[in-house]
Amino acid sequence: MLLPKGGVSWKAARAQLPPARALWAILTKTRFLLLVAVTGVVLLLWRGISTGASEMQSFYCWGPSKPPMEMTLNEQQAWNAHLHTPVIFNHHAPLEINSSTISHVDLNPVKSTTKAVANEERILILTPLKDASRYLSKYFELIAELTYPHHLIDLAFLVSDSTDDTLAVLASELDRIQKRPDQIPFRSAMVVEKDFDFKLSQNVEERHSFAAQGPRRKAMGRARNYLLSAALKPEHSWVYWRDVDIVDSPKKILEDFIAHDKDILVPNIWFHRYQNGRDIEGRFDYNSWVESDKGRRLASSLDKDVVLAEGYKEYDTGRTYMARMGDWRDDKDVEIELDGIGGVNILVKADVHRSGINFPCYAFENQAETEGFAKMAKRAGYQVIGLPNYVVWHIDTEEKGGNA
Repeated sequence: MLLPKGGVSWKAARAQLPPARALWAILTKTRFLLLVAVTGVVLLLWRGISTGASEMQSFYCWGPSKPPMEMTLNEQQAWNAHLHTPVIFNHHAPLEINSSTISHVDLNPVKSTTKAVANEERILILTPLKDASRYLSKYFELIAELTYPHHLIDLAFLVSDSTDDTLAVLASELDRIQKRPDQIPFRSAMVVEKDFDFKLSQNVEERHSFAAQGPRRKAMGRARNYLLSAALKPEHSWVYWRDVDIVDSPKKILEDFIAHDKDILVPNIWFHRYQNGRDIEGRFDYNSWVESDKGRRLASSLDKDVVLAEGYKEYDTGRTYMARMGDWRDDKDVEIELDGIGGVNILVKADVHRSGINFPCYAFENQAETEGFAKMAKRAGYQVIGLPNYVVWHIDTEEKGGNA
């Protein structure tokens, strides 16, 4: 191979190289590699200095440059003012219980409101029975006419110490009602049997004699409590106590009572007595009353185990009786506050009973059964209200001629 004269220079040789090989030659030169290395070191140092400065900002002292023990209260407040530490709590995953022996009852959704029908609030109707076979046909005739939705009503009865055919007649009437194909049957019915060995005659004179009142009212209190404890369920919002010997009452009585939104509510109880072709409207229930100073003084003078009975000359209480007030022709929504109530017709918010307010089968503030119930409820801070112009009609027992 012939070489040009004068030899070969680097520039000449480089000029003869292809462009790619020329670029590679430059990149592999020691000076270029050294320049790249120096530039990389400078960039790394700069980045390290910048990051360190920013991190130092997060450790900037917001408080005074002194130990915490030497700070004043104001300096400590200033030191901690900027702290907002996030906190996350573990609320746990739901626990699933599949044991058939464990049940859960949530009473929080169970309310007693004026919108009972719209909220589908359940009502429990309770009726104690003793030798009541002759009254049951009329009883079921009246409750069948109640306009409150029957699928929201549960019935419960307690049959005690009966010598007649009360249980058989009751069972027959319930079977007839519950087999009807219309809207009359109720959600459920319960019959409770419990004898208390209380052998008081149903004879009017003996049953309403003064001597019988203490033992009779105590026995009736026990019967009501047994029935209540057996029948009250968590889903009940209202409890309606209704005696078996009512002869007439409004069909909308439940809605009328619920609209008042009271803890305990009773109507006035009268009766019809026909003499010489004339209807004498008699006052029946003297157990619904307003306490008097005379009554308080009398109670304070008695032994704590004595049960006061209303309407007897042995105890002159001077109380104001709702039976002697009002008129069914006047405004039925007029309310008065009561201290004692009778048991013919009572509407109670279920939570009152759940709170432990029942019917004393002993002397409570010298009262028993329904009157003791009212005293106990008022002691607990519940409302006890009467409607003097809202009349429910009871049978005429004719035991008190002066009531007419």
